[in-house]
Amino acid sequence: MRLQKWLAEAGLCSRREGERWIADGRVSVDGQVVTRQGVRLEEGSVVTVDGRPVTPEVGQGRVVLALHKPVGVICSRHDPQGRPSVYSLVEGAGPRLVGVGRLDYNSEGLLLFTNDGALANRLTHPRYGVPRSYRVRVHGRVSEGVMERLRAGVLLEDGPTGPLDAKLDRVVGANSWVMLTLREGRNRMVRRIFASLDMEVARLIRVAYGGVLLGETPAGAWRFLTRSEVAQLLEAVSGRRGA
Repeated sequence: MRLQKWLAEAGLCSRREGERWIADGRVSVDGQVVTRQGVRLEEGSVVTVDGRPVTPEVGQGRVVLALHKPVGVICSRHDPQGRPSVYSLVEGAGPRLVGVGRLDYNSEGLLLFTNDGALANRLTHPRYGVPRSYRVRVHGRVSEGVMERLRAGVLLEDGPTGPLDAKLDRVVGANSWVMLTLREGRNRMVRRIFASLDMEVARLIRVAYGGVLLGETPAGAWRFLTRSEVAQLLEAVSGRRGA
């Protein structure tokens, strides 16, 4: 298969856009930059775009990538206030990408994108209970009593949370770091959980989603998921919680 056609069928771009990527030297095959049109791929060829490997899942049409969302970027495609969007950060990664879940303007961390609408829906639907983990810095010293209240679950205005997976990470001066894992994604849920305990969130970082880790990905950068990471996501949505 010709390289530009393969890129298009991978869901990364149109065929014409793929030709531009090749001409601009953005595509490599087996470690060699390709600038000539019409190159044919051999079975087992390793393709990279902008230095990022295209996984076998992408080559079969499904695109899944992880972005480290920085603070000060919104998760909507457009904003009347003109604030930057996460979609501008993943531009060129593939057509028809949708974000999986959201992070508010002042939050940061792992945000998944995919062109697989069914996968995105399952990853966000509460009936599948896909875990999302957050590292949270709050003002004040968190006592064991507060941790027990977190683990028991709290009552929010839109209903109870149920028991929560919460661990005290460390206390630094007048601030505390807490690891919190949720299995649903209500609007601004983490901030509202701590507000119900009269605690203010100073920093909020999503560090994992469905078994995929943020890792060392720099803020504002993205990467394609590996085969094993995509498999973890598919396993996470293979059945309903409690089924």
